[in-house]
Amino acid sequence: MTNTMGQANAASGMAVHDDCKLRFQELKARRIYRFITFKIEHQQVVVDKIGEPTESYDDFQASLPVDECRYAVYDFDFTTDENCQKSKIFFIAWSPDTSKVRMKMVYASSKDRFKRELDGIQVDMQATDPSEMSLDLVKARAF
Repeated sequence: MTNTMGQANAASGMAVHDDCKLRFQELKARRIYRFITFKIEHQQVVVDKIGEPTESYDDFQASLPVDECRYAVYDFDFTTDENCQKSKIFFIAWSPDTSKVRMKMVYASSKDRFKRELDGIQVDMQATDPSEMSLDLVKARAF
C-alpha cells in the first residue's frame, strides 16, 4: 500500500522550475511576451519557448510540436463590442493524439498543480489537435 502511495505522490509532485513563474509574472505584469510554452523535462516543468509581443496566434500555434505535449500560456488581446481594448491570459494544455500515451498521462497528472503555480490565468483550455484551439474558439472563450 505504501509503495502505491509513493508512486502517486511522485507523479503529482512534479517540480516547477522558478524560471516558469518568473517568465509568467513578466508576461502578466509587463506584457513583454505574447506566449510561453512549457515542457516537462527530468521530472520538472521548464520553459520551452517564449514568443515576442509582436508574434501572432499563428506563430504561437506553430511553436507547439505535433507529437509532444506542452503547457502554454497565451496573452490574448481583443476588442469588446463596446470598443474596449482587453486582454486575457489563456492556459492551454496541448496533448496531441500523436504523442506517446505515457507523456499524455504525465502531463495530465501534473497539469492542475502546475496551473496553480501561475497566478492570473483567466481561461483554461485543453486541445488534442489545432482545431480545438483555433483562433475562433479562443475569441469565443475570451468574451
